[in-house]
Amino acid sequence: MPKPWVVFGLGALTLLFWRLCRIGRRPKNYPPGPPTLPLIGNLHQMPKKNAHLQFQKWAEEYGPVYSLMLGTKVAIVLSSDVAVKDLLDKRSSIYSGRPELYMGQEIMSGGYRPLFMGNNSVWRMVRKLAHSLLNIKVSRTYVPYQDLEVRAMLMGLLESPKDFLNHIRRYTTSLTTQMAFGYRTPASDDKNLLEMFENFDELSRLTGSQSAAILDLFPIARILPDFLVPVRRLGRKYHEREKRLFMKHFLNAREQLRSGTSKPCCAIDLLRTQKEYGFSDESACYLSGSLLQAGSETTAIILTGFFQAMLVFPEVAKEAQAEIDRVCGDRLPDLNDYPDLPYIRACMKESLRWMPATALGVPHAVTQDDWYLGYYIPKDAGLILNVWAIHNDPKRHPDPRRYNPARWAGDNQNSAQAAVNPDPTKRDHFVFGAGRRLCQGMHIADRSLFLAMSRTLWAFDLKRPVDKETGHEIMPDVDNIKDGLFISPMPFSADIAPRSQSRAAAVKREWNNVAELLDDEMQWKTVPEGLKWKDYEPLDGENEDSLESLS
Repeated sequence: MPKPWVVFGLGALTLLFWRLCRIGRRPKNYPPGPPTLPLIGNLHQMPKKNAHLQFQKWAEEYGPVYSLMLGTKVAIVLSSDVAVKDLLDKRSSIYSGRPELYMGQEIMSGGYRPLFMGNNSVWRMVRKLAHSLLNIKVSRTYVPYQDLEVRAMLMGLLESPKDFLNHIRRYTTSLTTQMAFGYRTPASDDKNLLEMFENFDELSRLTGSQSAAILDLFPIARILPDFLVPVRRLGRKYHEREKRLFMKHFLNAREQLRSGTSKPCCAIDLLRTQKEYGFSDESACYLSGSLLQAGSETTAIILTGFFQAMLVFPEVAKEAQAEIDRVCGDRLPDLNDYPDLPYIRACMKESLRWMPATALGVPHAVTQDDWYLGYYIPKDAGLILNVWAIHNDPKRHPDPRRYNPARWAGDNQNSAQAAVNPDPTKRDHFVFGAGRRLCQGMHIADRSLFLAMSRTLWAFDLKRPVDKETGHEIMPDVDNIKDGLFISPMPFSADIAPRSQSRAAAVKREWNNVAELLDDEMQWKTVPEGLKWKDYEPLDGENEDSLESLS
């Protein structure tokens, strides 16, 4: 007869084995999904590249709400506008958390990055501050920055058109540095600009790596020393570098505030409220820097996709230019033309749909057990907003990979108005998230896109380059996409030339008019009141209140 301790030991081993075998398996009441393996679940099926395409295929196979078992974790993937509205919007009180992002938040951000922050008291304070920093009234003080930087981009396209990708990114990043810290990045080789590029690229690469995923999904792996987990060592060095950069600019803003030379920016507004809210310099510098950092990259990707679309679908560029010429004639478009350029607004919507930088969003997390469509959604489950699948659903958008602004005819909503529309089928895109995690700077992005698109097409023709050997036009490969936290088109070539000598002369003249407002280091002497548009308001107070209550 076996001794009691032997029986007990065998029983314990059996229980342990049973529990281990259940790890990775999908419970029957969970949403459906691809078949799993013990312990790892669906980890072996997670794509190393083009994840957005695989997530779209799973949506087609398993429906608008499916689940992925990722080791000890579960992710619920939302692939329909209705599901996003029902959960992330209508139940935002319990669906606004974040999964634990060990690499992205704890290691690479020191816990300070609002984008990755969980739904805690610090994040709620940050959300309140973000609204005060990015609301309609305050953001209008940034219009001079947008106006000047678009003119600078046009001048760059005129002088060195082959570097158009750098000009686009300089434009959006210089906007970011001005709105965040009050200084310009005037050239594509500016050291601050290059450091911003490198930092964000590394953030996207490391947080999207398989090594980071293992540390997120299997917390026991975090006990391993750094020499066995090199990605963690790289992440710590990244945080030190980024924090040093943000803090340098934040302290410079503090000095400008003391000397009376400050320009409108988030850092200055935060410094004025720091005593009231009691947040640290580290929190403030990360709020200033990272709150708009992601917005800068998103806008750059959308614009890059727009340039690519103009090459692949030249008929769109011709129709857009005809509208601009009819409305603006020989003068540069400005924000007051927004209501009169519906086709350009349609191009904005189509660009946001066609090349969504946030193809899979940043995951939400549910803070308590819930049920939806008869499926159980457990507390702490990650919620993935499958933006790419929604944007490319042929039932929602026929012939989805065709860039077709005409599909937006009669839709006069801007991004913020569409986001709070009670009818989810009327929402134009999901690039800026949903629920309480909705980006509060959408109206700033809309303005930046409108000015860049309308003015570029007013001044320039965008054509496919010609292969010198074959004489054939070189078509960009729209399926060649760079992976990471954000997706973007891989570099491509374009033949960009002014539409006429008079338009080229106008670009120079418009730049010279604003260049006089800059000092020898190409920084603002003062921000002129005259550059603020007084009669264009993209979002009325009632809709802004709705946006704030949702977000």
